[in-house]
Amino acid sequence: MNISIIAVGKLKEKYLKLGIDEYLKRLTPYAKVSFIEVPDEKAPEKLSAQEEEQVKAKEGERLLAKIPADAYVFLLDLDGKQLTSEAFAQKLDELATYGQSKLAFVIGGSLGLSPDVRKRADQKLSLSKMTLPHQLARLLLVEQVYRGFKINRGEVYHK
Repeated sequence: MNISIIAVGKLKEKYLKLGIDEYLKRLTPYAKVSFIEVPDEKAPEKLSAQEEEQVKAKEGERLLAKIPADAYVFLLDLDGKQLTSEAFAQKLDELATYGQSKLAFVIGGSLGLSPDVRKRADQKLSLSKMTLPHQLARLLLVEQVYRGFKINRGEVYHK
């Protein structure tokens, strides 16, 4: 399985990079996982609603350009569906069973996602009802992908 995690902005915190690198290493027997970062749009602190939409549109164009045309797209979204780890693992297994070998997980910037990116999503997924920094969401996501593969193979993983 080929998995792309496509996110707005550059990951800066070393501790998050170390955590993500550890899970990427653990995932190598199960899937090819790549992180793709697109630049965030530079904008002043205070934006009008129109300026916010322009920022989301520009970031959205960058995201859409990186999503493989034949990928099943999970959009990380506060209003998305929350799944247990087991239900998420089952979804990964169902996609693989029915021949979907490319998955893309999309993480937006601080202002959210453009309508065009939202339309491209096959499923909206929420990691928590709490708002998470999008950099931390990357670590949580890659850990849950790893956990999903472990669950699907019946392998031991700390709970």
